[in-house]
Amino acid sequence: MANPLHTLGYRLLSASLKENTPETGNLSRLSRRAFLLLGTSLTSCSALTFTKSQAADLFKTGSNSKYRTPSLGGPVPRNPDMSLSSNFSRNAGISFSRVMVSGNYVAMTFDDGPHPQNTPRLLDILRVRNIKATFFVIGQSVDLYPQIIRRTVAEGHEIGNHTYTHRLLSKLSDSEIALDLLRCRDAVVRAAGVHPRTMRPPYGGLPQRQREMVYNTCGYPTILWSVDPLDWKRPGPSVVSSRILHATTSGSIILSHDLHAPTVDAMPATLDGLLRRGFQFVTVSQLLAMKSEALTAQADVPGDNSINSL
Repeated sequence: MANPLHTLGYRLLSASLKENTPETGNLSRLSRRAFLLLGTSLTSCSALTFTKSQAADLFKTGSNSKYRTPSLGGPVPRNPDMSLSSNFSRNAGISFSRVMVSGNYVAMTFDDGPHPQNTPRLLDILRVRNIKATFFVIGQSVDLYPQIIRRTVAEGHEIGNHTYTHRLLSKLSDSEIALDLLRCRDAVVRAAGVHPRTMRPPYGGLPQRQREMVYNTCGYPTILWSVDPLDWKRPGPSVVSSRILHATTSGSIILSHDLHAPTVDAMPATLDGLLRRGFQFVTVSQLLAMKSEALTAQADVPGDNSINSL
């Protein structure tokens, strides 16, 4: 009678080479290790028994720890390298929601960070596209995550003042507003050694009188926005992207929040779409400096009184 081990070896070997045939039935394919062990047993002994653990180990397939998920998509568009001034004049204005510029320049802004997971991921997205953005940060979060602010500054982004406590400023006294802005400024200086040059009021809530007070007391122009995807309502990445792409025009200041993961999820498609439409990204200060340069040029033209149209 044939050795049953040889018969088993033949059936398992056949199963390892052919699948879903009448001969193989439900037999599993052999792993390379199992095949070598079985071959050794067939040549070295005429009878062999396995414990349950040995049998499990014999037919176990190990994981491939070196496998990496392939990157999808391919090259992304890049913002051009630009050498632009960020020195805007104090005469540029007190409050802005957009800036009239001669080129397709826009400013991408992110509020309410830094966030320990979302902001670093966003910085990666911006870096590969060579985009410099403006981050309006909350002082309390800056104190919690100073290393993220240091990285943000090191990679060429601008830091704006979004207050220390993120309270509605229109409900505060002038002295309370000034103190909240001062505390945020000090947190940014401690973390990264830079001074914010602009501010954005939480919720956009700052009456004109208080904007003038902030400008005269702290030197900050108030930066609002002309494009708002309402991402804080979490409508989904595709909706956020679509709203920004449809509303952005030359000189736009685009509002978004790196506090929310779906907003960061929306950024690759959003930024790539704007870049492919010919928009170039600058910081808020660079956008304001373009207006300052236009004001200077207009002032140099004798008899031209069109400055206020900017």
